[in-house]
Amino acid sequence: MITKHEAKQAQERTAALFRQAGIVLSEAEKLCIEIAEFGLNELNVQGLELVTYVNTDRYCAKELALFPRQTCPEHLHPPVGGDPGKMETFRCRYGQVFLYVEGEPAAKPQAVIPPGSEQYYTVFHEIVLQPGEQYTIAPGTKHWFQAGDTGAVVSEFSSTSRDEFDIFTDPRIVRIPVITEE
Repeated sequence: MITKHEAKQAQERTAALFRQAGIVLSEAEKLCIEIAEFGLNELNVQGLELVTYVNTDRYCAKELALFPRQTCPEHLHPPVGGDPGKMETFRCRYGQVFLYVEGEPAAKPQAVIPPGSEQYYTVFHEIVLQPGEQYTIAPGTKHWFQAGDTGAVVSEFSSTSRDEFDIFTDPRIVRIPVITEE
């Protein structure tokens, strides 16, 4: 749960990160920055900020922002109806992103697993994305990612996004944000 005041502060911080990355948002887009705090009450540690440009029944485009060392928790995009699940390409625009997917685990992962959540992080094949680099994640693949020390901005290009169906390995997570008055 996050208060309106906390969400507004996070939106302003996110807009500044986008500006730093050279991403220009309209005033309407700035007001629509989604703050995904996942119901964990630790936005700066486990969370994600995003703007969705388009999401149709065929494709989706978003900008994702991560504060320094902020982590988007481990999850996967399952099949929905006749759709095999979301395929997504992450393209790093600013900062550094440590992306973890299924596969041979890294000997020394560079990300720091959020304290108290260690049991919910199970995949450690590491892909390090620098500005201009990208990686495509197949549908149904467990993954999680964390920004480096300066934060990160990632453009996401995908098939239709159905965030409400995402499966997180941490059962405490609530994907759709709950915003309270105070």
